Amino acid sequence: MLLRLFFVFLKIGAFTIGGAYAMIPLIRREIVEKQHWLSDEEFLDGLAASQSCPGPIAANISVYIGYRIGKLPGMLIAVAGTVLPSFITILVIAIFFGLVSDLDATRRIFHGLRPAVVALIAIPVMQMSKAGGIRITNFWFPLSAAILVGFLDVSPIYLIIVTIVYAVIESLIILKRNPV
Repeated sequence: MLLRLFFVFLKIGAFTIGGAYAMIPLIRREIVEKQHWLSDEEFLDGLAASQSCPGPIAANISVYIGYRIGKLPGMLIAVAGTVLPSFITILVIAIFFGLVSDLDATRRIFHGLRPAVVALIAIPVMQMSKAGGIRITNFWFPLSAAILVGFLDVSPIYLIIVTIVYAVIESLIILKRNPV
């Protein structure tokens, strides 16, 4: 099981271009759909926790999933599988990039990868929207957050604080109406 966990995350780490958010649909497909190690709800919980912690989201979600599957050894193996391809790639690039960084072909390659990266980020947003219960009736909330952060330069920290306060107040109101 641990060896399979390592190779699943090694594959994800090796074949994902565009960073952590591009990894999310691949991680979800492998962990939820193919391996059936977690449910969609458990994956979303882990993703939320991973985004709430400092550090790279890919490593954080690897920690969560690895620990859920194989406790401490699973966690270490999943993280190693995730970061090993990037580490090796960055090491090789650092060694050779000086030789090719000024080439026009290099610039064109990186420019050509941009649309694919945007698509790989958009896919998990749509999947998480469905799984997170985003409907036409409550779409205003994430849309407002995107506008505030993306266009009006409001710090996401303020949105997180407001969301926490709102959730606590809503929970207290529900508990008051329906005591446990």
